[in-house]
Amino acid sequence: MTEKLTEVRWHARGGQGAVTAAKMMAELAVARGKHFQAFPEYGPERSGAPIVAFTRISDEPIQTYAPIQHPGVILVLDETLISTVDVMDGSAKDAIVIVNTERSPEQIKARGGLEGARVMTIAATRISNDNLGRNLPNTPMVGAAAKATGLFTLEEVEEHLTESFGKKFPEEVVQGNLRALRQAFEEVQE
Repeated sequence: MTEKLTEVRWHARGGQGAVTAAKMMAELAVARGKHFQAFPEYGPERSGAPIVAFTRISDEPIQTYAPIQHPGVILVLDETLISTVDVMDGSAKDAIVIVNTERSPEQIKARGGLEGARVMTIAATRISNDNLGRNLPNTPMVGAAAKATGLFTLEEVEEHLTESFGKKFPEEVVQGNLRALRQAFEEVQE
């Protein structure tokens, strides 16, 4: 991750909201005057199938249009993907890896495959269930990513979420997402 270009790769299962989260992060970049890309890479298009989504954020126009091969930030929305997908493939040795799990960063590192990475964990599923009444870990993962990377302040994400979700969802859903965002920002573990 450099000051000029940040490349984020999202590993999730269909239906967990990774594509929406990748787009949300890109929209946050626009609000800060940055350039962005956000796009998914689907396999079998069904709920529960592994998917990958990408976000690029840059101070300069982005001329690359390929999937991200060397991410500086990796978000894993389903911890079971660590044993089935090489989430670290091509990543920087010191990449920030944020995993949705109840386990500690040390427990996740002990499972192997994440050596050298700056591993963080967040119980995004629990936070989502508690605040939204369903397993949709994308908003908590954006909160954890904001805290871990410093790309956005909590206030910037709250403002964006309030504005963009307020146009699409009832106030109860907006408030649940705001609570989930704040809780994840505060609870992410390193």
